[in-house]
Amino acid sequence: MADEIPPTDEAAPDAAAAPETPPEGAAGADRVLNQEEIDSLLGFDGNTDQVQDKSGVRAIINSALVSYERLPMLEIVFDRLVRLMTTSLRNFTSDNVEVSLDSITSIRFGDYLNSIPLPAILAVFHATELDNYGLFTVDSNLIYSIVDVLLGGRRGSSAMRIEGRPYTTIERTLVQRMIEVILQDMCAAFEPLAPVNFSLDRLETNPRFAAIARPANAAILVKLRIDMEDRGGRTELLLPYATLEPIRKLLLQQFMGEKFGRDSIWESHLATELWSTKIDIEAILDEQTMPLNQVMNLEVGQTMMLNAGPDSKIELRCRGVPLLTGRMGRVGSSVAVRVDDAIERTDASRHL
Repeated sequence: MADEIPPTDEAAPDAAAAPETPPEGAAGADRVLNQEEIDSLLGFDGNTDQVQDKSGVRAIINSALVSYERLPMLEIVFDRLVRLMTTSLRNFTSDNVEVSLDSITSIRFGDYLNSIPLPAILAVFHATELDNYGLFTVDSNLIYSIVDVLLGGRRGSSAMRIEGRPYTTIERTLVQRMIEVILQDMCAAFEPLAPVNFSLDRLETNPRFAAIARPANAAILVKLRIDMEDRGGRTELLLPYATLEPIRKLLLQQFMGEKFGRDSIWESHLATELWSTKIDIEAILDEQTMPLNQVMNLEVGQTMMLNAGPDSKIELRCRGVPLLTGRMGRVGSSVAVRVDDAIERTDASRHL
């Protein structure tokens, strides 16, 4: 027993160095979010370039924008614009032109100016009846294609592009003519809804000089694609909501008809019922003003003298509103009134 080696504490440091097991529920107390989790929380997705996210903080920010779907008539107006542009641009270029509507979205004006790919030509136009402005953006591909088509470029050969130089006077003039044609089509597209005259105000190449609204204001962005066989490009139409505000009630309609906001069947039914409605008409022989004590002293059988003779004019009223004047007479055993004149009813509301 004396030769036995007593137990030592050499293992004690290793035991002390081992980390203690954290209590249950405290495992993720100090956990740090990685970048993917932060992007998911904020509503950003690094794999896609789409801005229209529906979750996170971006959804809260974009909730302030008014969706174009709340204005159903806009889609019909722009569809009509596409059909008109297809015909007018074919006549303008003497080529086979196809115009297609890519998308209709809502965007802030400042975000749109920052997203315009340069070089481009920005056309500011004025809506006279709406007393506001809109913006047309023509990208470089469409500019060179229009110039190439109008100046007789051969098909199958790509237009020469010299980047980094300003647009020449000829290029700006030809693009201006194309935009004026499109603005005329816009006038025709809005005509069934409301008469609006769109006129070109100026052409710009710097987005800073094309500011027609505050950066935070909402606007409607319409993206159009113009194809001329092997050539073409994109043009974008931007209309601030402030521009559409005067005709907002018309844009809220669900369908386009010849008479906006009117139901011809209901109007016909209402007119028929009004013509067959029976009303009571009062014939006023005479009116007198009497003191209250004299009225209180009236007794049964007492005779009141009226200031009216056989040829005196009487007044015909309906619910207190004077309508006609005539003369009292008799037809057979009935008392009758012969109508002589109609009373102007401009102040009829005073008698209601």
